[in-house]
Amino acid sequence: MKLPGPDHPITITANPKRVRVSAGGVVIADTTHALTLKEASYPVVQYVPRGDANMALLARSDRVTHCPYKGDANYFSINAVGKTLENAIWSYEAPFPAMAEISGLLAFYPDKVTIEEVG
Repeated sequence: MKLPGPDHPITITANPKRVRVSAGGVVIADTTHALTLKEASYPVVQYVPRGDANMALLARSDRVTHCPYKGDANYFSINAVGKTLENAIWSYEAPFPAMAEISGLLAFYPDKVTIEEVG
């Protein structure tokens, strides 16, 4: 486990905008409670509460990856518009203590879905 610091900063802030995630025109998530995670030089990621996502469209996959700063990520595929978007979502269900704020929230690959910030 590594801790964020000056050499690898990670910040988590409430996003004041509405975040809408869709795939093929189908809304997967719509929230005013997203958290914005900025990590080092990586692109910004929006983390969405599960309660604001259509979990009926998601199926947990077997994929698991490890981040030395956040912990183990579990993945979900999206079943919408007659197709499956494999491993389009990740979630840290038991992140390291420094990242507890994102526990159980969903993050989406922007090359697999459309992520819009409104307002």
